[in-house]
Amino acid sequence: MEIVLDKKSILAKGESYIKEFKGRVFVIKYGGSNLDDEQVSVSILEDIAFLNQQGIKVVVVHGGGNAISRLMEKRGKRIEFVGGLRVTDEETANIVDEALADVNSDIVKKIKSFGSKANPIISREHGVIKAKGRNKTLQNDFTGDVDSIDTKTIEALLDKGAIPVVSPVGVGSDDKLYNINADFAAAEIAIALKAEKLFLLTNVKGIMKNHLDDKSLIPAVTEKEIEELISSGIIASGMIPKARASLKALFGGVKKVHIITGKIKHSLLIEVLTEKGIGTEIVL
Repeated sequence: MEIVLDKKSILAKGESYIKEFKGRVFVIKYGGSNLDDEQVSVSILEDIAFLNQQGIKVVVVHGGGNAISRLMEKRGKRIEFVGGLRVTDEETANIVDEALADVNSDIVKKIKSFGSKANPIISREHGVIKAKGRNKTLQNDFTGDVDSIDTKTIEALLDKGAIPVVSPVGVGSDDKLYNINADFAAAEIAIALKAEKLFLLTNVKGIMKNHLDDKSLIPAVTEKEIEELISSGIIASGMIPKARASLKALFGGVKKVHIITGKIKHSLLIEVLTEKGIGTEIVL
């Protein structure tokens, strides 16, 4: 992937956008292979810290699929996905929570290294994500959906100028842990906070007609087009929950949703602070 602009050029063009978005809420879902590439991780978290330092209220919701899979393999657990979502029994839900707590701690530490305040939010400690079972007809299924979001802790941190870093494991009414897809958790948090923007970071440029061809990027896609792209198999695997979560956020009142790569340096700043942007914008 080509580097589109350097940081100095981006900032020179983006001053008006910084003024426009000051005090607004951005929810950024950060996960996938972006977490495992140190150079990419540094670029993403540097951008997040910069946006925070310009007075934009940034919330990070992270995934950590590779970290989860590594810990599951270590514990001798079978790894299985259906429709882009991890199949989760009770033991797996606890492994997910353990792995993501470590990921969360690392993200918080790195953001602080860029001069911003950051605080971990783990649902078993803070009760932010209230979960419900996705499929009550299956025994020992701890794949969850968001039942509700308690925003008090997040809003208190935002008011102090800190970046809340949220692990997407929810706690059910039965006090058990539920594995919630991070894209949907980010969408629900964005809705609850009445966010200006939701960003879903991935390892490809956005929604593409051919995932092997960067030039096939679709700059904007509607609800109807998403359904057609899913039916035709163009949107597949892990991009399906991203597309569905994007629509959920828009229907819930989030103003704009962007699916963008984390692989291009300063991709977040390019998407926020330039007219053309860099990824796919989801529109109704």
